[in-house]
Amino acid sequence: MNYIQQAFKGNNEWYHWVLTIVLVFIGWQIIGAIPLIFAAAAYSENLTEFTNAANDNFMSLGIDKNLFLFLMLFMFAVGLIFLLISIKYIHKRTVISLVSSRKKIDWKRFWFGFITWGTIVVVLSFLGILLAPEDYTFNFNAKPFFILVTISLLLIPLQTSLEELLFRGYFMQGIGVLVKNRWVPLVITSVCFGLLHGANPEVEKLGYITMVFYIGTGFFYGVTTLMDEGTEIALGLHAANNMLAAFLITTDWMVFQTDALFIDSSEPSVTWEMFVPVIVLYPLMLLLFAKKYKWSNWLEKLTGRIDTPVNLKENYRILDDIGAE
Repeated sequence: MNYIQQAFKGNNEWYHWVLTIVLVFIGWQIIGAIPLIFAAAAYSENLTEFTNAANDNFMSLGIDKNLFLFLMLFMFAVGLIFLLISIKYIHKRTVISLVSSRKKIDWKRFWFGFITWGTIVVVLSFLGILLAPEDYTFNFNAKPFFILVTISLLLIPLQTSLEELLFRGYFMQGIGVLVKNRWVPLVITSVCFGLLHGANPEVEKLGYITMVFYIGTGFFYGVTTLMDEGTEIALGLHAANNMLAAFLITTDWMVFQTDALFIDSSEPSVTWEMFVPVIVLYPLMLLLFAKKYKWSNWLEKLTGRIDTPVNLKENYRILDDIGAE
């Protein structure tokens, strides 16, 4: 069974999917947000200040950067827990079936994606610093920095795992089973992944042209998942990207405003560098993965039909015969 077909192993009535989505939203955006709301209320001096901050950014209240990052990532961790519980007890499937088509999670794939993309990000980041040192300020402060690194190592993989397992996992499988093909879930999940990041301050600062990067990244992760028949590589790529974004370089207009190692004080603008990952790096990474993991039959894996597995068809036939007797 291929990756999308893993969804056939569990309950697939429409109400199973709706209930899971509702529960994940409640866990992620409501229950998970309670500590952040309490912290914001504690930092605000009056209801008006609290309301204004809620409409803008709770961080404007002066909440410690590491505390704010922890509380924000905690929301994703709760959402991930609700997703995994729903897979096990609502869909009656194994968590592994959400992650991969393999019998067990291939952690070597995760680490290969993590290390290769992490290396590229580090090299390009320091190259940018060397080429324009006037734009960067060394910001190392031992205590907040190492707290930041600890939070990043523990919680950012949970944040990225929720996004990957929700979009490249749950939605990819669910839409694929519904429409019976691969290309529709690839397109829908990639575009929706990009739109999810539309509220990021980067988009407000640079304009909607930045959505090319976010949607392109969604396609990169989606193609990787379909070609590799699992999310392990995409999980590694996403975790490395966000962890390094948190503690390597920060700005005052990015979604991760942290006590990072360097502060980029350059004026933000849309340049060709923004499109390099989508146009150059992502295709090269796909070629690297294809060579290492011997990917083939690209057209079929990215656009082909999704059929009910033969063994399940036989089970359905037997149940229908029993019901007719």
